[in-house]
This record gives sequence, structure tokens and C-alpha cells, in this order.
Amino acid sequence: MKRLLSGIKPTGELHIGHYIGAIKHFIEMQKDYESFVFVADLHSLTINPDPKELRNNIKEMLGLYLACGLDPKHTTIFNQSENIYHPALSWALTCHSYMGELNRMTQYKDKSLGQKNESINSGLFTYPVLMAADILIYDADVVPVGDDQKQHVELTRTLAERFNNRYGTTFKVPIPVIAKQGARIMDLQDPTKKMSKTDDNQKGVINLLDDLVVARKKIMSAVTDSDNIIKYDIINKPGISNLITIYSCLTNKDIKTIEEEFKNSNYGEFKTKVANEVIKLLEYIQNKYNEIIKTDYIDNILDKGLKKVEEISKNKMLEVYKKLGLGRY
Repeated sequence: MKRLLSGIKPTGELHIGHYIGAIKHFIEMQKDYESFVFVADLHSLTINPDPKELRNNIKEMLGLYLACGLDPKHTTIFNQSENIYHPALSWALTCHSYMGELNRMTQYKDKSLGQKNESINSGLFTYPVLMAADILIYDADVVPVGDDQKQHVELTRTLAERFNNRYGTTFKVPIPVIAKQGARIMDLQDPTKKMSKTDDNQKGVINLLDDLVVARKKIMSAVTDSDNIIKYDIINKPGISNLITIYSCLTNKDIKTIEEEFKNSNYGEFKTKVANEVIKLLEYIQNKYNEIIKTDYIDNILDKGLKKVEEISKNKMLEVYKKLGLGRY
């Protein structure tokens, strides 16, 4: 069975964009792959988060992974920082990476834009290499990512091939998997930008643990346009197109079917239908989450997950170190 690996940073609350663009696909794929899904807490250090808040976010994310439907029978769930072999491999790969490659990473360019060099966290520059280590240490075959992370998986492929060419076959070269629909859920108040858990204006973000009344209001006040025609047109009608995408992903209806279904409806009627589907999802997730978070279930899952991933990654790390000539002669 081929192996799948992916993770999400605990730098804020999980929102419906995470569910549609990532978690939903993890759930759909977990029975067809040996799946590994983790909380990427080491990656969150690039923004120097408050330690107490980070701990809370980690536990909340793990609870939501399970509440959304990740099944420990099919998916190994773990916390990145508990496995010391991730940063160990990251250093080895950093020494096989080039400054020019990391300079070309668009996320680094975007996040460092307008900052002085001395104020840019060096982890922001090198974190794509840690991401490569996360993937390569498990010989992952596929990596489900959003299209904004595809460039990082391409770097991972480059580093794997470079290492294999220098030292002999060591790593599998992974393939990025990007959902054809729903990979980018946009902000409800500014549908030209991606929904973000760190956005200052949370009116455009539907968090998975949002109060249901608040979540409905966010949908009903979503920015659209003035022609009142429910048609998918991402360029000219980004707001209504975003709502169509959300509705499509939650109902499994294709866009043409939705356009036909609502051809005689106005935006208010359509938003109500979208809100109903969102509330149905949130209510289910929150009920499961509230059951899980009160027990020691998360810790039991993490203990089992860590035991499995440590064994796999230790063997890979020893293989890499041996080929590099590291360790006792």
C-alpha cells in the first residue's frame, strides 16, 4: 500500500477551508493509503507563538482531526515535535540545499515582504527544508497539499533526487496531490484572498468551533456582487463562486447542477442553503469534538502514533547518517 503524509500548522483555529481543502481529502484517502497526518508544531515557531496558546492549539487541532473523521485504524496521527528525527534530517537536508532555491520560495517572498533582513526569522527561510524532512523521512508516496504549498513539494523532490544521485537511492520522490476543487476556499469578506486562520478580520473566516449562530451570520453577510445571478465565474463573480465551491464540496454536487438548481433563486436564498450545509457540518464536528476533548483519547492516539513513527524515522535517519559518514567510525 502506498504511503500518504500531510500536516497542518497549529498557528490558529482550524476553519472550513482546512476541512474542505485538506482534512476532507485526508479522510477520503485514508483507506486507500497508509496514512500519516501530523500537527506541524515545529513549523509554527517561525512566528514565535505564545507557548500557552500553542499548546492549546495543538490539543484543539488533534481533537478536530479526530472529530472530523480521521480514523486511527487507518491513519497514524502524531505531533511533529515529539519525533526528534524530523529536525535531525532537516539539518542534513539543509546542508544539501542552496540559498538560491530557498530565495525563490514564493511563500518566503510573500511573508518577508516589507521586512528588514535583520527582523526576518531564519526559520521562515529554511522551513521548506523541514517540510522536506517531514515527507522524506517516511518515504511518502503522495503529499496532499494546497496549491500554495506545491512549490515546497517540488523542492522536496529536488532534494530527494539530489541526495539519491550523490549517495545512492535513499529517498522516495513524492508526488504532490492537489484537490481539483476546494483546494482554495476564499475569505468571505474578501473573496480575492484565501481564507486564513491568522487573518485579523475573522468575519470572513468560518472556524470549525465557531458558535453556530455566528457561523450562519458570516455566510449570510458574505460579500457577493449586485447582479443576483448564481453562476460560477471566479474572475467576475469571486464571492458567489466561493459560496458555490463551499456548497459543492459539502453536498458533492457539481457546479453545473448547482447553477441549474438555483437558476431562479436570489443570493439570499442561496446563502441560506449554503449556511444550512455549513451548520450541519459544524454541529456534527463540534458534538464529536466535545466528546473527545473530555477524555484521554487524544493522548492514547498520540502514544501509539509516536511509537510507530519513531521506529520508521529512526531507521531512515540511521541510513542517511551512515551514507553521509556521520557518527562513530
